[in-house]
Amino acid sequence: MADGQTVTRLKCALVVRGAFDTHVIPACEAAGGRTAIHWAPTTVIMKALAEGEPADAVVVLSDAMDRLIAEGRVEPESRVDVVRSRYGIAVKAGAPHPDITSVEALKRTLVEARSVAYSRAGASGIYFAGLLPRLGLADAVNARATIIPQGFTAEKLVSGEADIAVQQISELMVVPGIAVVGPFPEPVQEVTTFAAAILRDATDRAGAARFLAGLTTPAAAAAYRASGLEPAF
Repeated sequence: MADGQTVTRLKCALVVRGAFDTHVIPACEAAGGRTAIHWAPTTVIMKALAEGEPADAVVVLSDAMDRLIAEGRVEPESRVDVVRSRYGIAVKAGAPHPDITSVEALKRTLVEARSVAYSRAGASGIYFAGLLPRLGLADAVNARATIIPQGFTAEKLVSGEADIAVQQISELMVVPGIAVVGPFPEPVQEVTTFAAAILRDATDRAGAARFLAGLTTPAAAAAYRASGLEPAF
């Protein structure tokens, strides 16, 4: 940077974007840090790290963090479980809310949708793509699906390309102009945990430590809840 201040390089899963934008990152920078964030699904972050892209700290799915620890890429003692997330459904703001209170109701909603938007690379899209065959709906839904490489699926509601969006609830909530209908019914719900840690090759270890310390404060916990997540600490 022009002023010589170190910038903490972060790679973060999209699931925490809402809480990070409203509280976590502003609080970190108010404490004296500057950050540069690469926002992406965990699968994309893992590929980037494997290809040697630098970072000081990461926030990824817990099983991916397990792999990073096993590979010696992160400092295991720095690991902290940050949030738990659930999958859900959204529609454009003002649209009728479909019934998703049971598995059968969810199946009807998905089949009757003009187009269902989901992400190819994100944890939610990977899970949903595997759920469709279990529900016997793979052909029916995918024939009209709006599948994005990565990013926020609810943007396709606003653009009119889809009338149902599937993603982590916190990711749906990031997009203005939409309404979250609710979580998947429990028999087909899956709770995912996201963890943070410092990279072994971090060049701004102090900044990374400051960032991690800010992830588990009471104010951060409130921000997670407000953005559709549950604190995991």
